[in-house]
Amino acid sequence: MQLTVIGSSDAFGSGGRLQTCFHVAHSGGAFLIDCGATALIGLAREGIDPNGIDTIFITHLHGDHFGGLVWWLIHAVHMGRRTRPLVVTGPAGIEERFTAAAEALFPGSTRTPRPFELTFRTYREREAMREGAVTVLPFEVSHPSGAPPYALRFEADGKVLTFSGDTEWVESLAEAAQGADLFITECFAFEKEARYHLNWRTIEANLPRIAARRVLLTHMGPEMLANQNEIARPDVVPAHDGLKVEI
Repeated sequence: MQLTVIGSSDAFGSGGRLQTCFHVAHSGGAFLIDCGATALIGLAREGIDPNGIDTIFITHLHGDHFGGLVWWLIHAVHMGRRTRPLVVTGPAGIEERFTAAAEALFPGSTRTPRPFELTFRTYREREAMREGAVTVLPFEVSHPSGAPPYALRFEADGKVLTFSGDTEWVESLAEAAQGADLFITECFAFEKEARYHLNWRTIEANLPRIAARRVLLTHMGPEMLANQNEIARPDVVPAHDGLKVEI
């Protein structure tokens, strides 16, 4: 698998970065993890065709993680001329939230005929979901967004990739990330406390329990960006837009 960081910022674009989005290429195709409002911009920068993506896995229903689906739909119909089926997975209520957002921003957009099949699937806590060659296992975390938020553990090509989503520390993170080849974790702050978010000191203290081979820090706010060079561990890398990681 190859991971490309499409967007690594917090909700506010700190550091001039794009909102949360990761592209994962594997032997059976490609998928996205989260789709912030800037996702299409980031994909264009990396020369990645949205029509080559089969599935978009959404961790939780905040706009900087799922809002890009609205522009994705408009692009797929009017620019990309997509014909390939697309599956979007997420928490319960994702289809209704997407429809409400799309209709608020582009009235009539969800009723426009489209030449591709769009399917929504919802997670069940700790029940594996299979999409093509990818298996995802959701673990509920703590980040209020009007629907259950999840950390997602992916398996494909014999590798394990986990993403924390947005959350404060909860014990389910240790299980979701246990022994992963790559653990992507939100790291909004360095030492400061941020409600419903993680800081580096909390992550650092729990690394032995997680036992992931590598850790990628993302969703960094101003304090974390200012202190990221203080992290001197070969197995921990701060993310930046455009970063590519072989898994």
